[in-house]
Amino acid sequence: MEWINYHHLLYFWVVAKEGSIAKACDQLYLAQPTISGQIRALEQRIGERLFERAGRKLALTETGQVVFRYADEIFTLGQELVDVLKGRPTGSPVRFFVGISDNLPKFVTFRILEPALRLKEQVHLVCKEANSEALMDELAAHELDLILTDTPVTNVAKVKAYSHLLGECDVTVFGTEKLAEEYRKGFPQSLNGAPWILPTENTALRRSLDRWFEQEGIHPVIRGEFEDSALIKVFSMSSIGVMPCPSISERDIRKTLDMRVIGRIPSIKERFYAITVERRLKNPAVVAICEAARDRLFG
Repeated sequence: MEWINYHHLLYFWVVAKEGSIAKACDQLYLAQPTISGQIRALEQRIGERLFERAGRKLALTETGQVVFRYADEIFTLGQELVDVLKGRPTGSPVRFFVGISDNLPKFVTFRILEPALRLKEQVHLVCKEANSEALMDELAAHELDLILTDTPVTNVAKVKAYSHLLGECDVTVFGTEKLAEEYRKGFPQSLNGAPWILPTENTALRRSLDRWFEQEGIHPVIRGEFEDSALIKVFSMSSIGVMPCPSISERDIRKTLDMRVIGRIPSIKERFYAITVERRLKNPAVVAICEAARDRLFG
């Protein structure tokens, strides 16, 4: 059986947390050459570099990020063991790492993830937002437990992953009270020549909307295109243009953003997926998310 020297791992973990060897020296009460030597020994044992220079600071390599995540769990669990043995309460929540595609609507994301936070066992949710390709790289490095996205895994993905369909819904067109009064009557033809705030062309929703525009003979006046769904809402709230959103978030948008429904597009379906490296789901948080989405949210 192969083992890692846990003293070496501890020194690496403290340096990674503190961001420099000098700060780690203050925490560990050790000299800089001692810590540097221990980290080199760990790198030799692993066969990969764990740090690289980023200006005057140290940055984790890809391997370093993987090692840090495991080290963080190891030493957090070790502290919990000490607390248990000394009779101190722990209550440490389980950390759950989720990657969120940056074009995913925030209200939908919240509704999907909420069941994980209602489990009996406390969950510490850690979310990272990026494009799907970057998130797949992190899933491959086991830095994420789950990815939420509106597109399934393709055959060209770098990692063996599985798409779990959470559900689908129609699309609703929203606008401020002023725009709703102007464009609601005669929907959808009333939207011909209307100002729009749209997602960028690399999104599934935008591609579906472009086909719908062509089919309905609608020529939108595009006032803005954004990858970030939150920016779409911010600009739309200023009456700059109407916006499309998944109908599942209709109640939240009407209540929170004070936006009005102009009309619904039942021919466009927004689909949402949970991407994991597991074919059969085992993680309790992932299971809770998938079951709640299928049975209640989209069901």
